Amino acid sequence: MQPIKPSTLIDFVYKPIELVSDTLERKLGMASVVIISLSAMLGSGLFVLPALAMLDMGGGTVAVGGIWLAYLVAALIVLPGALSKGELATAMPSSGGSYVYIERTFGPLIGTISGLGLWANFMLKSAFALIGFQAYLVVLESLLGVTIDIEIAAIMLLVMIVIINILGLKKIKKVQTPIVLTSVLFLFILCIWAIITMDLNWDAAFSREAFGTGWTSVAETAAFVFVAYAGVTKIAAVGGEIKNPSRNMPYGILWSLLISCLLYVVISIVMVAAVEPSSFIELNVEGELVAEEDPIYTFATAVGGETIGVIAAVLAVTTMTSMALAGIMASSRFPFAMARDNLLPEALENVHPKYQTPHLSIIGTGIAMAVAIVLLDTHEVAKLASGFKIMIFIVINACVIVLRRASKTHSWYQPEWKSPLYPWMQFFGIIGGLVLIYLMGEKAVIGAAACCLLGLITYYSYGKSRAHPMLTPWRTVRTEFTNVSQHEREKRWLVFHTAAAKRSHPEFLNESEFVHAMSIIAPKYDAFHVRNLFHEIDTNGNGVIDVDEFLEGMEEEFDEAE
Repeated sequence: MQPIKPSTLIDFVYKPIELVSDTLERKLGMASVVIISLSAMLGSGLFVLPALAMLDMGGGTVAVGGIWLAYLVAALIVLPGALSKGELATAMPSSGGSYVYIERTFGPLIGTISGLGLWANFMLKSAFALIGFQAYLVVLESLLGVTIDIEIAAIMLLVMIVIINILGLKKIKKVQTPIVLTSVLFLFILCIWAIITMDLNWDAAFSREAFGTGWTSVAETAAFVFVAYAGVTKIAAVGGEIKNPSRNMPYGILWSLLISCLLYVVISIVMVAAVEPSSFIELNVEGELVAEEDPIYTFATAVGGETIGVIAAVLAVTTMTSMALAGIMASSRFPFAMARDNLLPEALENVHPKYQTPHLSIIGTGIAMAVAIVLLDTHEVAKLASGFKIMIFIVINACVIVLRRASKTHSWYQPEWKSPLYPWMQFFGIIGGLVLIYLMGEKAVIGAAACCLLGLITYYSYGKSRAHPMLTPWRTVRTEFTNVSQHEREKRWLVFHTAAAKRSHPEFLNESEFVHAMSIIAPKYDAFHVRNLFHEIDTNGNGVIDVDEFLEGMEEEFDEAE
């Protein structure tokens, strides 16, 4: 009876991890990273969410002004994920962002679920911007003296955004930079003007009554406004198009988080101090309290009059258009990356020959956004987007923990920038995220379940037969605790292939490659011992050893040592 070869006990295919994508051109610097991140947040986060958050913090029966604390708490929960993503982005600076990190860490099944969920999340966030800007178009109707079909206007704007995305990132940067800078400057001047000229009621922001029922209300509202920070790490989705990613990615992400948090907190404080929170809600035709979807218009009108209010409405429309522009750019990269991994049809991986953009993925994302604009309501979109985004941040923090633990075996994980305070930051992000999901309730669970179901159907109907079964870091960490012998066997198998991967004949190791492999498996062995071990394993004396000789030799060596 033939002895069982050790390699047959490992049901994986070795495939070198692609860390950097060269398909797309790297055009974006630090300033562009910050601008794109901010443009992906400041639209709905400032121009739509505040009034919704005031009503949410008041339990749906009254609007209260302590939402600045909810924005701050949400930023603190985002911070560990931002640090983790900064680290992951320097190790894997490819387009696809969080999907790439999760797929490389946990494998194609979890990768498919997360990739489609991320795509839906960013797509809904962008649709949220175009749904939200419709309230500001109503303001402009009276100014222009025309009747605007709001839904058709949103769809026409969406078509324009899709075309600009296809034309490329340079076009997007040229459009976004002046819009973001103008909006931030306008809101900053508006706040200064309000502080100087108005009798502000600071109790509306800082009194006990401003926080609803207390920390429960603050935490629930923090979960709701979490979506406002989705764009802070959105830039990682276009990591394959960023220059000097080891510096620009982590610091661009952190600067974006700091700037956006300051803007949300300061503007929301001045807004409720200048205008009574109850002014941001109204009764609908059914007699229910609903939040106004144009809170910045109300704020600007109260501070500077109708003309300033109209300027705010114009800026709101352009800023949220810019947000949708960045959103389609980021969300379209998820199908692109998944197609590259054989989890979606390969056509989605195609890049436009002239503009170097994944045009089919962009068009498909635009169609999905159009459906969301027609069928969904603003409040529901915000909750669905926030719920799944919190889950993704939890998994991103887990990725760093798993990859750090498995990095000795999976030596490809070599981030050029590392998250500080590891692993406490990651544990804080995971626990904080779980608390926010619990407080969000069934909407978060329903949204996540729908994404999981879509991912499972896609993987088992298409991706499973095409994806390569790979030895993932998660598998390595899991077997370390559940099956030690298999863990050691798989670790040695992976080290063998990693050491041999640079050769033209990667099925063999020569002596120098064997020395490298042993420096990972048994770093305490001296050079003399390693050289003798190589010749012991190379029983036929041909100067190389194959994977089965290597695995058998390792088992004999370490069994004898025990």
